[in-house]
Amino acid sequence: MTNNTTDILPLAEKLRPDILSEVVGQPQLTELPFAQLQASSFIFWGPPGSGKTTIAKILGKETEQEFICLSAVFDGISDIRKIYERAKQLTKKSKPILVFIDEIHRFNKAQQDALLPGIEEGSIRLIGATTENPSFSLNSALLSRTQVIVLSALDELSLGIIYQRAIDFLGNPIDLDEDTRCLLIELSDGDARYLLNLIQLLASNIRKEEKWTRDKVSSFLAKRSLNYDRNGEQHFNLISALIKSLRASDCDACLYWLARMMLAGEDHHYLLRRLVRFASEDIGLADPQSLNIAISAWQSYERLGSPEGDLHIAELVIFLATSPKSNSVYTAWNNAVSVAKLSGSLPPPKSILNAPTSLSKSLGYAKDYVYDHDTQHVFSGQNCFPEEMQRKKLYYPREVGFERQISKRIDYWEKLRTKLFKEKKKSSGKI
Repeated sequence: MTNNTTDILPLAEKLRPDILSEVVGQPQLTELPFAQLQASSFIFWGPPGSGKTTIAKILGKETEQEFICLSAVFDGISDIRKIYERAKQLTKKSKPILVFIDEIHRFNKAQQDALLPGIEEGSIRLIGATTENPSFSLNSALLSRTQVIVLSALDELSLGIIYQRAIDFLGNPIDLDEDTRCLLIELSDGDARYLLNLIQLLASNIRKEEKWTRDKVSSFLAKRSLNYDRNGEQHFNLISALIKSLRASDCDACLYWLARMMLAGEDHHYLLRRLVRFASEDIGLADPQSLNIAISAWQSYERLGSPEGDLHIAELVIFLATSPKSNSVYTAWNNAVSVAKLSGSLPPPKSILNAPTSLSKSLGYAKDYVYDHDTQHVFSGQNCFPEEMQRKKLYYPREVGFERQISKRIDYWEKLRTKLFKEKKKSSGKI
């Protein structure tokens, strides 16, 4: 091992731990019994730079197994067949071949299925690495034969240890104060490889005697793009965080998650579509303006684009977060759909059907229909549900915002409907 900073080999590769006890930040794995690590097949799920490849190589070395490394980006079924051919040459007393597959989520179903026979018969032991949620990216047959280990993004303490190892290994090539050191760890965003690349970049571009401040280093280094996949786990996690923060009326958290998604390059139209949905699903008639304001914000963004239109999205998020919340429209619609499915194809009562022809009149269409505007209270109380089914209450307004007024109106109409029904029965001689 050499400490020549002009060496082509990346610093992250030079400092890759050789034994499990040197791995930091993943106690959930490094503290497992060695016998379990020696026998099981694993899927390591974690963000970039969390140690997936390093741990796989250490396991191959410490268990003294033949180690074969594949990449799902470049390798396929033909390479898996070659491993099986190699496994056939081994004696029964030989240990299974340890196969490490990086980016295993990129394997399609057929490629994943090709791994199953070797795992079942014990000729290969699989360790897969993925940044994607295995529940979505790997098939159930493969998951049932492996143990999923979740690796976390490295915390500040772990990154601090790695930082010091790098500085010692390079012979203290740079003089950074504590504030500047914290900046490098902050920029790394939990990724050890990225931190080591930053250190190597600084070591090869600045003189040891130079005093580099936080501001100077910050302007020298390009800001790292946030860890975000617009079609993957981070996308769904962050939009979930935004929507649930809106629902919780946590305005500051909403703005934070919005900023995270927008800085990561999320499609602004996707965000606006979800916000318009939120206006109906989680606010609804508690503030009927919310839908109009959401549509208006979308239209404003379409006219202005980014970055000018970003402010309209932020304004909308603040408005939605601080609006009264009610999911009564969402619940009422789900209730209506359920009742409609159960009731089948029941026709409307004939009294509220139009009678444009003599035939329809003879069938009783429009008979006894009451024009509500001609009544004393502009309310007839007539039945509008199918005659074969009982009246159903589907909408339950909440005592929040504008729905308080709606609730009062509905209560008034319900009492009036009951009163008119009793008067009608009494006049018909049924009471």
